[in-house]
Amino acid sequence: MEEPLDSATKYLLAAEHEQPLPALGHDLLAAKISYGVVERHPKNESARSIYNFAVARIVHDVDRTDLEPWRHPVTVVTDQGSYTLFSPKPVDPEHDPSRYDLFPTDTLKIGGKFFQTYSTVSGVGAPIVVVGRTESPHFRKQYKLRRVYASITAIVRFSGRQANLEFIDPLNTERITLNKQVLPLAADFDAPTAFLIARERPERLGLSRVMNPGAYADTAMLCRLQQYDPARTPVIFVHGLQETGASWAPMIDSLRDDPWIRERYQFWFFSYPSGYPYPYAAALFRQDLDGIKRAFPDHKRVVLIGHSMGGLICRLMITDAGDKIWHDFFATSPANTPLASDTRTLLKEALVFNHRPDIQRVIFISTPHRGSKLAAGWIGRIGAALVRTPQRFISIYASTKPLLIADPAARPLNRMPNSVDTLEPNDRFVEAVNKLPITPGIPYHSIIGDRGQGDTPNSSDGVVPYWSSHLPGAQSELIVNSDHGAQYNPQAIREVERILKVNLAVSR
Repeated sequence: MEEPLDSATKYLLAAEHEQPLPALGHDLLAAKISYGVVERHPKNESARSIYNFAVARIVHDVDRTDLEPWRHPVTVVTDQGSYTLFSPKPVDPEHDPSRYDLFPTDTLKIGGKFFQTYSTVSGVGAPIVVVGRTESPHFRKQYKLRRVYASITAIVRFSGRQANLEFIDPLNTERITLNKQVLPLAADFDAPTAFLIARERPERLGLSRVMNPGAYADTAMLCRLQQYDPARTPVIFVHGLQETGASWAPMIDSLRDDPWIRERYQFWFFSYPSGYPYPYAAALFRQDLDGIKRAFPDHKRVVLIGHSMGGLICRLMITDAGDKIWHDFFATSPANTPLASDTRTLLKEALVFNHRPDIQRVIFISTPHRGSKLAAGWIGRIGAALVRTPQRFISIYASTKPLLIADPAARPLNRMPNSVDTLEPNDRFVEAVNKLPITPGIPYHSIIGDRGQGDTPNSSDGVVPYWSSHLPGAQSELIVNSDHGAQYNPQAIREVERILKVNLAVSR
């Protein structure tokens, strides 16, 4: 048993010192030898490990040499004679391996703030991160990332002197058959996210998008993290103030580790400049939800997960306001309020809304439903003063100020409220929303931090007190030992996992 594996190891060692083409020959032989052992003894971990390593090296060799076995078979010269390496032709341009750089995950070092834990799915095959060589020209219309970062798993099957290199989507296939043996497919779902964050550094935009939201208007977008699947329920994550979609990486990667959730859900996120007043960010979110309804008319009803201000945005998706909030601001109806048409349109989108029937459940995490005194205090006032008001909002405020109903309880402002202002407990929009009930029939849940002090209902996560984050009528409420960043808390992540499983059990 050990003798053929020793031979396979020697070929792998020899390949390390060769140029790509000779290395491909050695790696192919190592894969063939270990493949034979795996076929005969599928539980042999050493054989499986060597096979996976050899397949990863084959992919790396192919990538380095610009060979394209999916276009035409490649003759590979080895110490044991020639082999023909081929690969199935791509089903469409999006699945053409030539459009991507291929990175075996065993060559990557995963770590950093968003990857305190890192897990993989053990099995047969070499997990690969595929990265688009160019940006997708229609990424907005297709609601996907500017550049593809995805997980695939490579395997090589042998038949005589034929070697078939296959790329398999582990989100769609969890088991493969080798010599009538059904084996688990290896997978790495964390590495593509880690690669994306390391290369694109989205978290760097967090503070910039608070301070100068107008300059980053084009970063507001709803984006899917995997290929669209009408059979999977969309889960959309909405971040809070000074955050980006990257802040959801630990939760998403942890949820993907569960095969039951991975099979039944698809993950999306909504990102936006968080210096915007959140009613306006919610209007942008509604536009994108309308957009995916057009692009994917067969999608299942959505689960929303919102952290902090993102939770406030989610709440507006399940609230019937009609024109009630408009009348808290203006004495006349939207049609009769003397405003320029573009101003009226924007204000109607932000202030006049009803619940969305495409939302089936919402999870609120550290959400300040009744505001936060931190926003009203001196720290919040300094922060609010630093936020640059977009030029469009300056003209809107100038035209609407004379028409606003006076509110002596609200803080006097000489500008359009920004995100920090709309987090104050006495903000008139916050107060108006809290007069409205959440639409009956849409279940919601709360996850709330208490910093381990256990003094609920007098507790706080350091930013949002319990009196603000507690919502009567929630199907569940969990207090976790966490500061305001509860979306990173392992107990909170397990609770989200529990809720998602409950959701599918009751929505069948």
